[in-house]
Amino acid sequence: MFWRGGRQSGNIEDRRGIRVSRGLAGGGIGTIILALVAWYFGFDPTIILNQGTQTNSTSVTPSLNGQPGKQDNELADFVSVVLADTEDVWHEIFRQMGRTYQEPTLVLFTEAAESACGFAQSAVGPFYCPTDHKVYIDLSFYHDLKERFHAPGDFAQAYVIAHEVGHHVQTLLGISQDVGSDPERPGETEMNRLSVLRELQADCFAGVWAYHADKTRKIVEEGDIEEGLNAAASIGDDRIQMQSRGYVSPESFTHGSSKQRVQWFRRGIKSGDINDCDTFSSN
Repeated sequence: MFWRGGRQSGNIEDRRGIRVSRGLAGGGIGTIILALVAWYFGFDPTIILNQGTQTNSTSVTPSLNGQPGKQDNELADFVSVVLADTEDVWHEIFRQMGRTYQEPTLVLFTEAAESACGFAQSAVGPFYCPTDHKVYIDLSFYHDLKERFHAPGDFAQAYVIAHEVGHHVQTLLGISQDVGSDPERPGETEMNRLSVLRELQADCFAGVWAYHADKTRKIVEEGDIEEGLNAAASIGDDRIQMQSRGYVSPESFTHGSSKQRVQWFRRGIKSGDINDCDTFSSN
């Protein structure tokens, strides 16, 4: 992926090297909120709810590891360039719709972070908080993406950012709010189904970003699209469940199968049209 020398975003909040810890006995309200947001956007809320057993106090301490190393700083630069690229793409798409794009902030953190949605550890993975319009990512996730999910490559890493920004686009367009506005609270199966549709649409929006970024700035190198598709397939619910459980439970999917994620990411890349990303009408 051609990214070096690209514009870097001014919307990076670097919290790396700051250790944030919070005991969760009694279940702080921030934890409950983040758990609900996690469920809403397809994460497993038990990861958050089971994150500690002490008190509800928060402590912030300097990192024992000192400043981020050269490799981490290069990765942070990469993330900043990709975020800037999503800004350029979505500003233009929103302009064509007669709307104004509000840029999200991307928070880099180490191990744990406080957000407007509550307290989270890196185990939850990259996430978007609709309350503060911020994307949160511990750069160590990219090691997991390569080693655990077998999805290496810078374009695969860019796909992750573009997917989370896709959730931000959903928030700005009111899609997430509309989907969650049913006065009768849906059961777990229906919540999972809606979560899958949201995630697949974010995959499609990531593809839309890739289409326009390459069209205007020629960022895609040979093999990049395959990297992105591989990343989408590698984090499909069926593949993750098979790895962790040894069996697959489609009714518990929250992000979609590998086949579905590839299908919708590919659709966005092929057309570059957000109107082709209506997962809710297609299912």
